[in-house]
Formats: sequence, C-alpha cells, structure tokens
Amino acid sequence: MSYTEATVQLLSPQGSLVESDATAPYLPLIAGLDESRLLDFHRQMVVIRRFDIEAGNLQRQGQLALWIPSLGQEAAQVGSGYAARSQDHIFPAYREHVVGRIRGLDPMRIIEMLRGLSHGGWVPEETGNFHLFTLVIGSQALHATGYAMGMRFDGVVGTGDPEVDAATLVYFGDGATSQGDVNEAFVFAASYQTPQVFFLQNNHWAISVPVERQSRTPLYLRPAGFGIPSVQIDGNDVLASYATTRAGLDAARAGEGPRFIEALTYRMGAHTTSDDPTKYREDEETRFWSERDPITRYEAYLRGKGVGDDFFREVAVEAEDLAADARRRTLALTDPPTSKVFAHVYTDAHPLVAEEAAWYSAFEAGYEEAGS
Repeated sequence: MSYTEATVQLLSPQGSLVESDATAPYLPLIAGLDESRLLDFHRQMVVIRRFDIEAGNLQRQGQLALWIPSLGQEAAQVGSGYAARSQDHIFPAYREHVVGRIRGLDPMRIIEMLRGLSHGGWVPEETGNFHLFTLVIGSQALHATGYAMGMRFDGVVGTGDPEVDAATLVYFGDGATSQGDVNEAFVFAASYQTPQVFFLQNNHWAISVPVERQSRTPLYLRPAGFGIPSVQIDGNDVLASYATTRAGLDAARAGEGPRFIEALTYRMGAHTTSDDPTKYREDEETRFWSERDPITRYEAYLRGKGVGDDFFREVAVEAEDLAADARRRTLALTDPPTSKVFAHVYTDAHPLVAEEAAWYSAFEAGYEEAGS
C-alpha cells in the first residue's frame, strides 16, 4: 500500500520543496525553522542510522540478545520527535531510537535493555518525558491516552500558555492497528477529547504480514469512524513529518482533541534480528523504497539551499564516533548484581521486597560458605 492522492508530501523524492494546495497549511511551519534545526534533522537521521547498523552488527557478533532496526524510518521519527515541546510526553513502541535520543536518552540504555542487563526501563522525567519501550504490541496507545486524559483533568490543556499546555505523542506500527488496545485507545481519546497525537509508522510489514492483508483501505481512514481527524503523509519526508505533527500537537494542546497521522514509510531491514525478510518480501518493492531514501532526499534539499560538503563530512565523522563509542561501551558492559532484580519494584521502599532481598542475599551467601 503506497502513496495515495491524499498523501501530504513537502519534499519530492528529488529533494525539492512541493508547493500546492495540500502543502499550503504546513509550509509556514517549515519557513519558521531556523538553519540549525534544519541541519539537526539531517544530523540526527545520519547519526542514528550509523548507530543502528552498528547495534545490528553487535547483535550478530553475540553481544546482544536482539536488535530492533529502524533503518529507513528515520525521517518519520526525527521530524515528529522535534515537533514535540519539552512538556509533552512521548510513548514509543520499540523502534523509536532516535526520538529517545532527541529527548535526551543515551542510546546505550537501549543496548543494555536488549542485552538483558536492565529491567528494560528508564525514568521518563530524566529522559525528556520519553517513556519506556513497549514490546506488547499496541498497549502504549492506551498508556498515552490515559496520560492525556490526566492532562485534561489537571488543567494543562487549552490554557493558551505555550509553556503550560501539554499533549502526548504515541508511536505504533501498522500491525498494531489490528490490536484491540489501539482501537480502544481511539474510543477513549475521542470520548474524552484527549490532547494527543497518534503517530502510525506504516512500514508496510507486521513482521511477515503485509499491510494490505490487514486493511483493504488506507489506515488513515480508520480514525474517522471514531471521530478523530487524520492525515496521511510521506513518512520518508522529514519536513512533512515535522509539520503535520507540529500542527496536530498544537491543536491537541489547544483543547481541540486528538489527531492521527499515518506516515507511509518502509522497514528497509528486518523486523528484528530474529527475522529474515528475504523469505517474504519482493526485491522490486524494496528497490522502490530505497529510491525514496529519507536521508538521500533531505541531503539533496539541504544542498539545494547551499549547505556544503564540510557539514556533511562533519556529520559523517560524528556518526562514526558514536558507532565506535557504542561498540566500546557495549564490549565493556558487565553483568549486573543479582540484587538489581529487587530494585524499582515499587516507587518507595517496601518491607516485603526488603525481606525478600535479605533472604536472597543470605541464600547466595550460603552457597559461598559451602564452597569455601
């Protein structure tokens, strides 16, 4: 299921700005971006792709239990991630590595999780309100909706103060739209007019099931049945991703209710490193999307604006440095103490957990005494 007549595209595959009736509402949002932010779009896409490839290599070399690639989806994530304000809360699925990085998450936290060294979490208030990766397909849509309901109850929606008004942004894939949790989230979001944006990254494959087998109509049409305004965009266009998400979040924060964005992109790699996409995908389809690579397209746009080779060389070096640093730090990781299993079970200290931790410590000590 590729582009439709409704697809909003601000950058052509050749990297030129598209000016039309469909893009007119969004072009002012792009015009308002300063040069540093435009350059950051490219920087983040390139750096995270290199990190992503290196993490996949580390998994193949036995350093990680699993890796979840984001190759090909950089524009959808970078544009939307930069559209959020600091007070917004972001609920990822499990592939939004660069959104976490934009919000302040050290990507090594993801590597630690997929190496099995952590409980799989971080403290959102320490990572720019970027919440935990959610491996249960679609459940984060309910988490985001519940949080957005709380925002409305707390009175941080529709005040007119840009420093106060807040919203949630939740990511999920095309496969998740077949889950009950996502559809239930639509019901509550529409009923309570929650301040949130549902951001669907339609990468065309729910593991080995193509999107056309899940839906006979474009997925952006589904929310209309729940009363949620929606838009379909070219997800390999970082400017379209930014502008439509910015517009959607602004409307949500203003108290106008939820919005839905379907970003048409493509998962160039495997679903995870446990998957072999060559068994179910056609080369022609992969070639079609590789010709619409988000980084190549955006580089052409920047070069058209006069950005020179020095910048692109600088970004390439930064990407290599991050990849090398990730490898070095991964190889230096050590196993956590067994006591870690008792940490963060509750927010505050709990006597039952303390009792169990003491018992386990004595249990382990018994083995050490027996061995000596």
